[in-house]
Amino acid sequence: MHPRNDHVHSTTRRNFLTRTAATAAVVSSFPTIVPSSVLGRDGNIAPSDRIQLGVIGIGPRCTYDLKAMLNFQDVRCVAIADVQESRRREGKALVDSHYGDQACQTVRDFRELLDRKDIDALLIATGDRWHASAAMMAAEAGKDVYCEKPCGLTIEYCQKLAATIQRTGRIFQAGTQRRSVPNFVKAVQLAQSGKLGKLKTLVASVYMPAIESSWLPAEPTPSRDVVDWNLWLGPAPWRPYNSQYVAGRWRGQWDFDSGAKLLDWGAHTVDLCQWANQSDDSMPLEYEPSPKGIRCTYANGVSLLLNFLETPFGTRPGWVQSMGTCPVRFLGDEGSVETGDSGEIQVSIAALQEELQKEKKVVGLDVTNHARNFFDCMRSRKKTVANEEVMKRSHIACHAAALSWTLQRTLRIDPKTELFVDDAEANGLISRPARNPFAS
Repeated sequence: MHPRNDHVHSTTRRNFLTRTAATAAVVSSFPTIVPSSVLGRDGNIAPSDRIQLGVIGIGPRCTYDLKAMLNFQDVRCVAIADVQESRRREGKALVDSHYGDQACQTVRDFRELLDRKDIDALLIATGDRWHASAAMMAAEAGKDVYCEKPCGLTIEYCQKLAATIQRTGRIFQAGTQRRSVPNFVKAVQLAQSGKLGKLKTLVASVYMPAIESSWLPAEPTPSRDVVDWNLWLGPAPWRPYNSQYVAGRWRGQWDFDSGAKLLDWGAHTVDLCQWANQSDDSMPLEYEPSPKGIRCTYANGVSLLLNFLETPFGTRPGWVQSMGTCPVRFLGDEGSVETGDSGEIQVSIAALQEELQKEKKVVGLDVTNHARNFFDCMRSRKKTVANEEVMKRSHIACHAAALSWTLQRTLRIDPKTELFVDDAEANGLISRPARNPFAS
């Protein structure tokens, strides 16, 4: 079973819809009664016009995404792939309960979804180790991709993923959904508007970096149908099975996690700072680590400070505590704005704060707008708000910062070549050896 290079399938299937509309007009002239739902009338979406969605990896994060996607009338989840039997069963129950039938199919090996002509898009929400590889295979098979973050374990993975999406012409959305959450959008608009004065400093909250490479004790490996351990590991190096890995304790492990944990929040917060600085086509040039954070410097002189947080849900010195998780702060020479997942926005300029209070209260974190942008772009074939180039540059900035912390020295990167300047050791770390999980 091999992924096929079926790039135009989704668009071709939907092009059929224009012919379906004409056919509907002919059908209406016959006495046969056709339900309005079939023709897409009365607010219904014709089945032939629905985007058929498959899922790869249905853990807690995917469930959060999928619940939002299930509410779209023009999208239908038809299949779920997961290496764990329990998660396949829970995922199917969620989907079937929503639609009121038993139609959702489940498979252990995600490659079966790549071979299906009826699937237009894939939601990829495995652990970090699989994101880039699965997304590239999906694009090669002609599927559009919504990929959870971090989208690549290394700089090279992010580069290859972006190149694959562009070469295949697929639509890609990184799961950095705060680009579509109103309070974050508003904060970025204030930073770009000049109302804070000239932008000087951007502050992104990130976890305290850590490198963990010890193994948990070996346990008996379950049967492949219960947990396909080889496929769970994927491109990551082999190690003995332990049930805690598949339950979520892979996080923080060097073999499985991205950028010494820095990308867990940084993929969001650094991405927002990139956007605020209008640097989606570039990245900081210099990365200088310290015990409390990493200072990054853009070509325009703006500083990006990655602020280390010991405990993400506890006290955060220097931050407005009510802002919630993933806070960011943008500072100009006349004032600052700070926001986070609570939905609250705080501006240091009194007039602006009064202006915000008069506006409609923005909502907190939600994935609905981000997912809607993805599906709308599938139809228009326009770039998403968190497309492959946006993802690549913000992720590379995070990885570069993480490597500066790992090596404990200042690193400089060429934003055109995306290589470190005069540092062979750092350049040797932009990639990792990858195991072939399908060889055994």
